[in-house]
Amino acid sequence: MRLGVLDVGSNTVHLLVVDAHRGAHPWPTHSEKAVLRLAERIGRDGRLVKDGEDALVEAVKAARKAAAEHRVHDLLAFATSAVRDATNSAEVLGRVRDETGVELQVLPGADEARMTFLAVRRWFGWSAGRLLVLDIGGGSLEVAVGTDEVPEKALSLPLGAGRLTRDWLTGDPPGAAQIQALREYVEDQLATLEIDSWDQVAATSKTFRTLARLSGAAPSSAGLWAPRMLSRTGLEQVLGFLRHMPSSGLGEMDGVSAARAHQLLAGAVVAEAAMRRLGLYSVDICPWALREGVILQRLDALSG
Repeated sequence: MRLGVLDVGSNTVHLLVVDAHRGAHPWPTHSEKAVLRLAERIGRDGRLVKDGEDALVEAVKAARKAAAEHRVHDLLAFATSAVRDATNSAEVLGRVRDETGVELQVLPGADEARMTFLAVRRWFGWSAGRLLVLDIGGGSLEVAVGTDEVPEKALSLPLGAGRLTRDWLTGDPPGAAQIQALREYVEDQLATLEIDSWDQVAATSKTFRTLARLSGAAPSSAGLWAPRMLSRTGLEQVLGFLRHMPSSGLGEMDGVSAARAHQLLAGAVVAEAAMRRLGLYSVDICPWALREGVILQRLDALSG
């Protein structure tokens, strides 16, 4: 079966097309994305601004056309934090539906955490034992933990790299006072985060993968199955130079997306604070995340 996943995230609108059936690895056949940075196009009134709406509609139109060209049987379309939290969310979703024919499902933060957890569980398998998963997106931080495929605890916090960059970091690079204020805010948001135990810790998302690469993890050219990890010591070293580097220079480094370079410092602050709060010394990097979780859940449903 050929499935398409249209992920309207806080940074990108990403279409992933896979050939998959239950019990098999979902093999990607096509991937394309439009960088919209919706989390940074939220006005002071909380509304997604007009040019953000327009860009979203055009990106969804293009993705639907590409899905048809690649003979997708089933298109799973969803939106996460930026659209979910916008005060004009219902209007935006209605316009997308009317102008593109695509009905976007808005995922609650906890569901986002659960489906990401499912993907990571399937990737590492039962040998991971009690699994703890962290995911930093553009709009939110998801945390989930459990011993089964459905986590016992699934949380979503407003600590996405795009959101925090928009709200807290205006300089390039930002000043020490802004960075300190951001750190204090993030630590305050994490103050009630309590996880009692785990056997393995995994992190997913572009932010964690990039931070791992900057700390010395294998490049993407090493392949999907190359083991990768991020230590807290390595992360602290990366933070040390991120705070002094303009995004233009950072975007030229291996493994860093130029379109997201300006968000990486905020993402690193969240990653370091979360690891410190939970007492983590390292995390394993998982290449599967929310999109794969949506695919796996759909395959499970189709097979009854």
